[in-house]
Amino acid sequence: MAKEIFLKFIQIVEENKGKTIGTIIGFIIAILVLTIGFFRTLFIVLCTWFGFYLGKKKDNQEDFREILDRILPPGREK
Repeated sequence: MAKEIFLKFIQIVEENKGKTIGTIIGFIIAILVLTIGFFRTLFIVLCTWFGFYLGKKKDNQEDFREILDRILPPGREK
């Protein structure tokens, strides 16, 4: 009986991956806001997003210096 319930639960999760991931992320963010505060949580979320963004660009084999030039102002040429 418990095995059947568990298999049904896994089936529902697999059919709704986006909702499941979104719910888990929302729950984690809610816990962070309640425990460490809004601005610290916002900082963690922004750093995580930035890391994801850079990792996605690396996975797409884009030039890292080109990415930084778009984000940061270019330095002075001597």
